[in-house]
Amino acid sequence: MGQHVSLSKIVIRGPWEQPPPAEAEPADPEPAGGVPGDAAAADRPLEPRSRDAGMSTVEYAVGTVVAAAFAAVLYQIVTGGSVISGLTDLINRALSTSF
Repeated sequence: MGQHVSLSKIVIRGPWEQPPPAEAEPADPEPAGGVPGDAAAADRPLEPRSRDAGMSTVEYAVGTVVAAAFAAVLYQIVTGGSVISGLTDLINRALSTSF
């Protein structure tokens, strides 16, 4: 009932650090606690992340500014006179069509 899992070997590294060389310790297929693989997984260090694990805060900020600028340009195009008059003409022609 009181299974103890050691977390002393878990190592958290940044994405820029190289992992240590692989150790040749075979994993215990079924630890004394009962669930296969639990102790073996707890004794292995975490896998290092790739260098491109995600966007940084600056990249989010730049992406947000670009998206806002694109939205402003689209708003200007859609609310411009030529688009509104073109859509109005299209709707009027569609409604005046006889079947």
